[in-house]
Amino acid sequence: MSVRDLADYPWDAVFPYRQRAARHPEGIVDLSVGSPVDPTPELIRRALSEATDAHAYPQTVGTPALREAIVAWYARRRGVADLTVDNVLPTIGSKELVALLPTLLGLGEGDIVVHPRIAYPTYEVGARVVGATPLPADDPAEWPEGTKLIWINTPGNPDGRTWTVEELAAAVVRARELGAVLASDECYAELGWDGRWATEPIPSILDPRVTGGSRANLLSVYSLSKQSNLAGYRAAFVAGCARIVGELLTARKHLGLMPPEPVQHAMAVALGDDEHVAAQKELYRARREMLRPALEAAGFRIHGSEAGLYLWATEGQDAWASIERLADLGILAGPGPFYGDFSTQHVRLALTAPSERIAEGARRLLDQAV
Repeated sequence: MSVRDLADYPWDAVFPYRQRAARHPEGIVDLSVGSPVDPTPELIRRALSEATDAHAYPQTVGTPALREAIVAWYARRRGVADLTVDNVLPTIGSKELVALLPTLLGLGEGDIVVHPRIAYPTYEVGARVVGATPLPADDPAEWPEGTKLIWINTPGNPDGRTWTVEELAAAVVRARELGAVLASDECYAELGWDGRWATEPIPSILDPRVTGGSRANLLSVYSLSKQSNLAGYRAAFVAGCARIVGELLTARKHLGLMPPEPVQHAMAVALGDDEHVAAQKELYRARREMLRPALEAAGFRIHGSEAGLYLWATEGQDAWASIERLADLGILAGPGPFYGDFSTQHVRLALTAPSERIAEGARRLLDQAV
């Protein structure tokens, strides 16, 4: 297929509900898209300004300082202490890597790309662009012969599903049986909330308890958009198998996929500071603690959502009916069908509205409590 064969951008279908919600006399509470609204931390903004004399082309491979910061961050925050700079590569945000990975790996017709059943749609888009076959399947036992690339998302968008060390290790075993690349999208890993993830670090696919001593064919994808409010910087990276990282580097050099030098400097500073990440998490926690009980009081059930940036909610009816009900309250949510055919009765509510708007949305829900 070609890019001309892609479906219309799904969020266009939400526009009438946005208009409906905006007519609420006290304004819209927009919880539909997970785009950060809080300020970029001052130390990162200062770092960006310090690096504005960027007269030369940036390095696709990343500056030495950035690569070393990524390695140190994996050791400090993800329990992955044995990476070198040859195992890491910066990217222009994570979405471009998710969409382009099948292309960069040379996949095509007849190849299978596995992705979660309830999933961020770009996994499927990346497969379709190269003519590969996307297959939604969560259970490694269901991953078939002919699979060349497997995407997992932990914690998941939109449902917050988080894989344990044991589950990740089983996924690695099955991927190796198939000879497939296993890529783990981990950009919400700092946002654990419930159960074991309230106190226990969320594991990476590169965790030595998972890998069995080998990173071959394993990739971890990470973004600073959520933890550092850097969505507008397009600041992300991939780490793992040195062979694949090297092949991605070669292709990205030819394609001109290079993060700007000031952004690379800002990323290195952001990765070295944990304090702003903890502060941002507490903002999200406070919003979550306002919104979740209000949704439940209004008749919604929260499924999953043990980690990540969203509440995955259902009334047990068609998602579009819930979208309409919420829009009448001036609240805009994301429709579950955007995340696959297995979520037709769910809506996604992001924690990325200003706290006062989350509080206003909670108030309206509580007023409608059943």
